[in-house]
Amino acid sequence: MYSNVKTVSRMPLAFSAAMLLACVWAVSTAFAGEQLRSETVKFQDLNVSTPEGVQALYGRIHAAARRVCSSSDPIQQFGAADCAKKAEAKAIDTVNLPQLTAFYRMKTGDHTQPLSASR
Repeated sequence: MYSNVKTVSRMPLAFSAAMLLACVWAVSTAFAGEQLRSETVKFQDLNVSTPEGVQALYGRIHAAARRVCSSSDPIQQFGAADCAKKAEAKAIDTVNLPQLTAFYRMKTGDHTQPLSASR
């Protein structure tokens, strides 16, 4: 009675996992080494009690988040969209205007973000 037993080498799997971890580490250290960037968004000239003013403020915050998170480094470009989304949410949370929070949630369709907007 003969039985065929196939053995599978796990070396390629281990190598792939190690390479993936090395890539994640390289990207995370690239982001960690960079100074935290910020941009001030001014809106004293806007009437944020109107839909037009809220929309203009959101546009300024959105543009500032994209500028702050942009990079010419190809490795850092992978995280730029996520960075901008987080920066935008944080800025809207910091401003703490119910109208802006409502507009942001309508615009992004994201109702799960824990944004505070009680005034």
